[in-house]
Amino acid sequence: MKNWQDIMVSPAATLREALDKIDITGAQIALVVDERGRLLGTLSDGDVRRALLKGARLSDSVGTFMHAAPKCANVGEDRRAILANMRRLGVRQIPIVDTGGIVRGFELESDLLAAPPRTQSVVIMAGGFGTRLQELTRETPKPMLKVGPRPLLETILRSYADQGFRQFEIAVNYKAEQIEAHFGDGSAFDVRINYLRERTRLGTAGALSLLEERPREPFIVTNADLLTREDYGAMIDMHVESGADGTMAVRHYDMQVPFGVVNSEEQGGRIRSIEEKPVHSFVVSAGMYVLSPKVLDLMPRGEFFDMPVLFTAMIANGLHARSHPIDGYWLDIGRMNDYQKANLDYPEVFR
Repeated sequence: MKNWQDIMVSPAATLREALDKIDITGAQIALVVDERGRLLGTLSDGDVRRALLKGARLSDSVGTFMHAAPKCANVGEDRRAILANMRRLGVRQIPIVDTGGIVRGFELESDLLAAPPRTQSVVIMAGGFGTRLQELTRETPKPMLKVGPRPLLETILRSYADQGFRQFEIAVNYKAEQIEAHFGDGSAFDVRINYLRERTRLGTAGALSLLEERPREPFIVTNADLLTREDYGAMIDMHVESGADGTMAVRHYDMQVPFGVVNSEEQGGRIRSIEEKPVHSFVVSAGMYVLSPKVLDLMPRGEFFDMPVLFTAMIANGLHARSHPIDGYWLDIGRMNDYQKANLDYPEVFR
């Protein structure tokens, strides 16, 4: 919210003064602060109304009626985290404070939902067969399996649209007619959709060779079986700022050995140590990428081509390939237990 300082009042201010600020700013709330700007409490128009009904006067001081334990967000939290916290708390506005409790900003839910428009396109690879979920995908392509109240692919598309992306290319193959019938040209979702129709399996990158027009700026490529709450715009911005040609989203993946691992000498077999059920950590691809247009020069036309092969070709040709760590919610729906977890997580993560 711009001019958020206008909604700050001292605890000695009158209820009338607080109401005047609430009315002028339209924020429906005033922030009660001390002389240093430290947040002491909040006072909503509803708080004032309830106080008056109980016999308070407009000349009474704010400090008597303020809510002294306000819900806050912290400086440095991204827009997505703040919005998720507001939804969890059931509030439509929230003050932003630093570690000393000093007010540094104020966010309205309506402002957070109004994402700035993004001109970059998003390519969604939805042509896979979903063989690991075969009992569910005999009649339905995996991207169209219901997760929560809607198809998985719709949740993915909506998550990008919510962040301002409007241009989509969806690569389709297996039971493509179901996907195209549901999404059409995208107008029902306030986006534009083109389809990259694979005649044969083209892998996780091969459908990029079917793009009718070469993008003029970096674009996102994502698998169609991922649920995540990533900030896609930030991923593109960091790609551009770093001067990268290809960016791969990565995350840490831990694997625990279910046995005691024995370290022993090759000669004689003398045991040096035993490590009980050690955990090994790896950095793995998260199935989301940002590519600059010139990377398309490395793509064979209409051939099977996976994304790791494309990044290997980038490196071999001296292009700048970088990783982009993500650590928020992320789930690859490849197996039945992943699908079950997605449906359990949906009400909390994507409500």
